[in-house]
Amino acid sequence: MNSDKKKELELWAARIRKTALQTIQTAGSGHIGGSFSLGEILSVLYFDKMKIDPADPKKADRDRLVLSKGHCSPALYATLALRGFFPVEHLSTFRKIDSDLSGHVEIHVPGVDMSAGSLGQGLSVALGMALYSKAVHAGNRAFCILGDGEIQEGQVWEAAMCAGFYKADNLIAFVDNNKLQLDGSLEEVMSPYPIGEKFRAFGWNVLEVNGHDVEQIANAVELASAVKGKPTVIVADTVKGKGVSLFENNVDFHGGQPKPEEWPACFAELDARIAELEG
Repeated sequence: MNSDKKKELELWAARIRKTALQTIQTAGSGHIGGSFSLGEILSVLYFDKMKIDPADPKKADRDRLVLSKGHCSPALYATLALRGFFPVEHLSTFRKIDSDLSGHVEIHVPGVDMSAGSLGQGLSVALGMALYSKAVHAGNRAFCILGDGEIQEGQVWEAAMCAGFYKADNLIAFVDNNKLQLDGSLEEVMSPYPIGEKFRAFGWNVLEVNGHDVEQIANAVELASAVKGKPTVIVADTVKGKGVSLFENNVDFHGGQPKPEEWPACFAELDARIAELEG
């Protein structure tokens, strides 16, 4: 990846974070920490690697993405708006009673391929998409983004076993390993580690990356797409709340909000990063 492309994707990640935070501030609620840890992953997928068309969101041969950790909708909605699936201004309706932009992603939003809500279900759905694509020789891929706390759910491992058995090599999963969940650290609540070894046991190809390094993420997607006979999981080492010092590694911002006097400094950090990348 050349330096210009790297800077471009880093800039999109910064814009995703700022747009997501604006969305949350306007709504007065929303999940900051897990949304912010996804910035670079979503940037690489939607602005570089996925085969999608904002002008035709339901195009048959598109790549699909299932955001299994669907409470991090601010990040995905911000990404979709910035990518052109719907106007950025529509984000101001987030979590309003009559809006289609609910707190968990919903399939009727342009660019969303599956509704979310109960954790642990997304990998099963993405696997179904991948197996259908293989059956009809469509040639497209299915992506799934899982939370590291979410993989405490048993259905994830049923899907992992099934995907390995059926050699779903057009399925690429990400585990957003930001190491915190609602009630504290994963180690305190119920450790899923070692994540990679568990997936390997079910016949998966495992890649481990710095989840805030766009080049590593992009290279991992390319490697995963070339693998035959195995699904791939990309375990992304991330920081919950990445990009704003108040939020980083702070479990209070799993779903909590800044105090009124703290908002300006949060946006100032994001603006400084955007200005640095644009300069």
